[in-house]
Amino acid sequence: MSSLDQVLAALKAQASESGKGPPPVDQWNPAYCGEAGFEILADGTWKHEGTRITRESLVRLFASILRKDEDGLTYLVTPVEKIRVDVADAPFVAIRADRHGEGEAQTILFTTNVGDVVAAGPEHPVRVTYDGDAPRPYVHVRGRLEARVLRAPFYELVEWAERRNEKLGVWSGGAWFELGAA
Repeated sequence: MSSLDQVLAALKAQASESGKGPPPVDQWNPAYCGEAGFEILADGTWKHEGTRITRESLVRLFASILRKDEDGLTYLVTPVEKIRVDVADAPFVAIRADRHGEGEAQTILFTTNVGDVVAAGPEHPVRVTYDGDAPRPYVHVRGRLEARVLRAPFYELVEWAERRNEKLGVWSGGAWFELGAA
């Protein structure tokens, strides 16, 4: 049985257990099994051995067992194996932002390409880095995993932004997140 087949079998077994929430990947400590040709491109596309994985349900299953370890590498983790995944940027992409409320009382929800929904706040901070002059915004999803915020949702954040100390930023979940210079 190939590594991919083993991962699929473990995922199917996990998926059949309903009502238990996401898999506890941070509690699993399996042996490292090497690489199996998995990669996540900067646009959120998943590939296996160079071929795009087109089944959305399969991508979501894989995403549910993704973990970034202290070594800075990302892995697919099951109770019995750990397989390295090459990630070009962030493993997820925030494809949508929704605002509830206004000002300091507002909450901004991000939806990722794999169906995660997170409310930006102290547990899910927003950060912006720069590639030259181009902003690269991210939101924390879980563990050490982030989603890169796509351009359209980022423009919505800028539209909702306030000026504070010569910076633009947004409130969410009681926390202030700087987006860049005003």
